[in-house]
Amino acid sequence: MTAIPVNYAPPSDLLAGRRILITGAGDGLGRAAALACAAHGATVVLLGRTVKKLEAVYDAIEAAGGSAPAIYPLNLGGASWKDYADLASTIETEIGGIDGVLHCAAQFKQFMPLTDVDPKEWIESLQVNLTAPFALTRHLLPLLEQAADASVVFVSDRHGREVHAYDGIYGISKAALEHLMQTWAAELPQTGSVRMNSYDPGPLRTGHRLKGYPGEIVEQAPVPETATPALLWLLGPDSRGISGSAF
Repeated sequence: MTAIPVNYAPPSDLLAGRRILITGAGDGLGRAAALACAAHGATVVLLGRTVKKLEAVYDAIEAAGGSAPAIYPLNLGGASWKDYADLASTIETEIGGIDGVLHCAAQFKQFMPLTDVDPKEWIESLQVNLTAPFALTRHLLPLLEQAADASVVFVSDRHGREVHAYDGIYGISKAALEHLMQTWAAELPQTGSVRMNSYDPGPLRTGHRLKGYPGEIVEQAPVPETATPALLWLLGPDSRGISGSAF
């Protein structure tokens, strides 16, 4: 399998002219990715649950001289099929299409035995971690197929690639997300313009990390920005032709 280049240094215009939708864009890895994509020329669609956080990212992008992003508030935990259809319609009408999707949003409460997972947490985790990436990609696929070079990236986790006791619904939903990516990549034409891959950034200094490892020293985990070069490579033209890979 092709590896992400070590010390990849993307050119400043890597994503010029591209429109990238990022879920979970209000904080953590989603926020870092949104700032990085905008800094490399992309018009970013910021999707998240909290408007105040999205507005802060919007302001940061503008202050850095990036193209004005778009804000699309949506609670993935309660979104309906129609909500995703409306999103795709709005993107087509307002920005004319889409060239990439980065699925950063995730639902995580804590590690626990399966016998302790309550129905609400099971349903919400599947909704955010699996159903939302599927439904969003499904509705945007016709627009992605119109792009000359489109990339969909599913943010993964080691808990979705290795079985561990107490991973709970988080690990199960992430494992299903990997299978979703690989199935979709297998179904898409090898010569088509849409590629789908997953990426595990490893431990990062995020709110989700602190929930899972409350005793860990915060400064020991890398900041989310350390993962953005890899995401830029996956979203940009340098990874063209690569699909169905778990990086």
